[in-house]
Amino acid sequence: MNSIADNEASAWSRIKAIQAPWAWSFIGAVLVWLAIVAIFGFGIASNVAQTALTYGVFMVLVGLGQMLVITSGVGNIDLSVPSTIALAGVVGMQVMGGADGRIVLGIAAALGVGIVIGLANYALIRMLRIPPIIATLSSSFIIQSIAITQGRQLPPPPPALGAFATGRFLDVPYIALVALALSFALAVLLHRAVYGRRLSAIGQNARAAWLAGVNVHRTRCLAYVMSAMIASLTALLIAATSGGASLDMGVEYMLISIAVVVIGGTLVAGGKATIAGVWGASMFLFLTNAVLNAVGADAGVRSIVYGVLIIAVTVAAGGKAVR
Repeated sequence: MNSIADNEASAWSRIKAIQAPWAWSFIGAVLVWLAIVAIFGFGIASNVAQTALTYGVFMVLVGLGQMLVITSGVGNIDLSVPSTIALAGVVGMQVMGGADGRIVLGIAAALGVGIVIGLANYALIRMLRIPPIIATLSSSFIIQSIAITQGRQLPPPPPALGAFATGRFLDVPYIALVALALSFALAVLLHRAVYGRRLSAIGQNARAAWLAGVNVHRTRCLAYVMSAMIASLTALLIAATSGGASLDMGVEYMLISIAVVVIGGTLVAGGKATIAGVWGASMFLFLTNAVLNAVGADAGVRSIVYGVLIIAVTVAAGGKAVR
C-alpha cells in the first residue's frame, strides 16, 4: 500500500516538474529539433544543433542580462541592449586595434562602456523619474549616435580572439562554455548570495524590501549595470565570431532578449529569475528560426509562425511567464 502511495507521489512530482515554465521551453526546443530531423535528416539536424551552441548562445547572454533587470520588479526593462552591443563592439575593436597584445585592454574598455551605460540608464530612471522603458529607449538613441561617430574604419578582431570565438573543446564551442560559466556565476549570485535574495525581494514587493532595510535603488542599479556589461561581452563575442564589429549587429537582440526571458519562465512582474529557462527558450527560438529559414518561409509567414509558437509555449506554461 505504501509502495503504491509512493509511486503516486513520485508520478505527481514528475508532473509538477513538467509544469515548470522553464521545462516547457526545453520541450519546445526538443520538438522543433525533432521536426528538423524529420524534415531534413539527422545529419543536418546535428549541424543545426552545433550552430545553435554558437549563435544561439548570443541569445542566452543577452537574455541573462535582461533577466536580471526584469527580476528587479514590474516595469523594469532594458531596451538599450542593441545600442550597447553596437557601441561596446566598436570601442572594443578600436582599442584592440587587431593586436593580440591588446585583447585584455579591449575587453576592459568594452566592459567599461557597459558600466557607464548601466549607470546612465539608472540615473535617468532614478534622478529624472523616467519610466524604465522610456529611459532605456531614449538612451539607446544617444548610444547608437555615439557608436555611429566612432564606427568608421574599424579594425578586424585580433587573431587570437577570432580563434577563441570559433574554437571548440570536445565539440563544444568556447563561446558556449563562456555562457555556461556566466550562467553558473549568476546562479550562485541569485540563489546563494545576499544580492540575489535582495533582488528577488525587491521584485516581489519593493516597499516591503525597503522597510526591511534593503537598498532598493542600489540593488536595481547593479542589475542595470550587469545587464549592460553582459551586452558588452556579447558584443565582443559577436564581433570576434563574425570577423568584426558593425553598427547593426545588435539590432535583432532587443525583442529576443525579452522573449527568451518571458518564455523561459522568469516572471515579468519580477521576483523570480529562471536561468535554465533562458537557455531553453534561446535554443527553442533559434531552432524555430532555423527551420523557418530552411523551408524558405518569407518574412510574413516567419512572423506568424514565430508568434504562434511563442504563444503556444507560453500558454503551455500556464501563463506564468506573462503575469
